[in-house]
Amino acid sequence: MSVAIAANPDAAIHAATRLKGITFVSPGEELTCLGEFPLDHLDYSLVNLDTKVAGEVLDTLRLWGVRSFADCAALPVAGVSERLGQEGIRLQQLAAGKTERHLKVKQPDPVFTYSTELEDVLTELEPLSFIFSRLLQQLCAALNAYALATNELCLKMQLENHTTHERKLSLPHPMREYKVLLRLLLLDTEMHPPQAGVTTVSIACEPVKPRVLQNGLFVPLAPAPDKLEVTLARLAKLVGEENIGSPALLDTHRPDAFTINRFTLPTNPDAGKRRRTRQSPVGNKQCLGFRMFRPPLRAVVEAEQGWPTQISAWGKQRSVYGKVVNVAGPWRTTGDWWRDGWARDEWDVMIQSRNNAEQALYRIYRELNTNTWFVEGNYD
Repeated sequence: MSVAIAANPDAAIHAATRLKGITFVSPGEELTCLGEFPLDHLDYSLVNLDTKVAGEVLDTLRLWGVRSFADCAALPVAGVSERLGQEGIRLQQLAAGKTERHLKVKQPDPVFTYSTELEDVLTELEPLSFIFSRLLQQLCAALNAYALATNELCLKMQLENHTTHERKLSLPHPMREYKVLLRLLLLDTEMHPPQAGVTTVSIACEPVKPRVLQNGLFVPLAPAPDKLEVTLARLAKLVGEENIGSPALLDTHRPDAFTINRFTLPTNPDAGKRRRTRQSPVGNKQCLGFRMFRPPLRAVVEAEQGWPTQISAWGKQRSVYGKVVNVAGPWRTTGDWWRDGWARDEWDVMIQSRNNAEQALYRIYRELNTNTWFVEGNYD
């Protein structure tokens, strides 16, 4: 094994590759050690020269009678620069051991996983919160050091019954405030507690670039994303995760069919701007507003030859009674026969109250599977 120590890293590399044993090169004495090395052993890759370019320069030096490192270093710098350019200067400095190249220390890959093994088994949330806080502080400090954030937090706990409790929190936007992450983690642990005592806690995250958003001067301020996420987590703890979110219509003809998606703030700052263009009615027809009853009112309907003539419906907050004086329909809609098939006939009816004081327009429907009538709502 050969080892060389020098003030210049390139000189140390040449000495270690050509000399055996341990070599120490004093500063300023590089040519004393390297001067007799043949020019063919000059490692031009150390100064980032292309093989073709370096070969042309070395061939020119051989034609000049240059055979060693010392011969190359003894050439006049001005002449080398005029005839060989900057490539020749770099090779001459390399042969003289006078290159200026800083060592590039390889940084270890960033670690965004922190864990701790507990001395005692923990079964309560309060002592676990101290462990979560310490690990999250270390995690957020690492994210800050690399100017990163996270949108996914992974919690892994080893239990005393030799099982693993894992939870993954998907955040609506990148964040790195450990207090906010701690609240979210504690709320999630309260909703999904481990089934046994905890012996080891590990927290990891997925690093991403932080969110940068420039709001307009005339755009109303939206709620802070971190505070909103904590509020949604608290509501999910009270009413259930499946009941918190943003409603979205389903791609179906089934009336009033929707699902609940995870609520996220829009990333486009122009998404919150109101359109100032006034929506005109379709054509020249007047549009009626429809007010739905939730839930629809169970009704008793008298019908003659399939046409409703009298309606009686009741509910906790409203009721509908009267004679049908005008009717339109029916319109039959069906779907989802492969799962929970539904089918119903819809009618628009004009109902006159018993005292003939007023008339109102309602929509009613009959479920064909159960032959049950409902009042779905009224038109304004």
